[in-house]
Amino acid sequence: MTDEPKNSQRGYRVANTFVPARPLEPALYLVATPIGNLGDITLRALETLSGADVLACEDTRVTRVLLDRYGIVNRPYAYHEHNSDEVGPKLMAALAEGRSVVLVSDAGTPLVSDPGYRLGRMAIEAGHKVVPIPGASAPLAALVGSGMPSDAFLFAGFLPVKDKGRRDRLAELSNVPATLIFFESPHRIGATVAAAADVLGRSRPATVCRELTKTFEEFRRGTLEELSVYYDDARTVKGEIVLLIAPPEAGEMPGEVEVGELLRRLSSIMPASKAAAEAARLTGLAKKDLYQRLLDMKDE
Repeated sequence: MTDEPKNSQRGYRVANTFVPARPLEPALYLVATPIGNLGDITLRALETLSGADVLACEDTRVTRVLLDRYGIVNRPYAYHEHNSDEVGPKLMAALAEGRSVVLVSDAGTPLVSDPGYRLGRMAIEAGHKVVPIPGASAPLAALVGSGMPSDAFLFAGFLPVKDKGRRDRLAELSNVPATLIFFESPHRIGATVAAAADVLGRSRPATVCRELTKTFEEFRRGTLEELSVYYDDARTVKGEIVLLIAPPEAGEMPGEVEVGELLRRLSSIMPASKAAAEAARLTGLAKKDLYQRLLDMKDE
């Protein structure tokens, strides 16, 4: 990692104007990049990208598109989950040598559902300065455009791929008093909203955000039941997706399906009596009734 551009070349170009980049102090810089529209980049991010001694990214081809857009000649190096054991120590060595290291993801803010978390922890534990350069974030863009409550929210990343794991995770989050935010793939969104309707309640409001900041940006709002009908298995869905689900209403009682899912999950990790007690605490229903229902489920 010795092919960084010379100081005279460091800079970026906006509207045919070249802006030289100032030298960066030694640190690990976590730089947010656009999630679709390349115009969603900050001037501070451009200066940091062009002024870095070492620029690490998930996919050099993706990052090169952004760099070329703004005339940045800095050479990106790949750092991802498949080569982190090899490249991570090299980046740490660069920090130890007093060099500036920039980390970007393919889109959005680094360390959010990507392998950068490990490097960030290593840098902090080694005593290096870590500098966040804020900018685009898919979860926040989805939240502010969705119409969902924003006073409290929980970003939960990707749900498990298998149906049982997906439903178990949704059951764990069913009573969280906050808007739930998930990343999801287009070919699983139908199964996910259907599972969410079963576990969280068919009348709970939700929003599917697709292709954020891009030409075909879409916010589809409705109840989980309405969305599960729209995104059935017969519908072809394309693009990157963020799913938001509204928090439960105050005093909202869980439905039969939700209670059953909760009991199944709890009974798989604890004895029946404790499972019934925990379900009673979470739902407000009577422990005795829940215990009997659990016994009936096991008989079935």
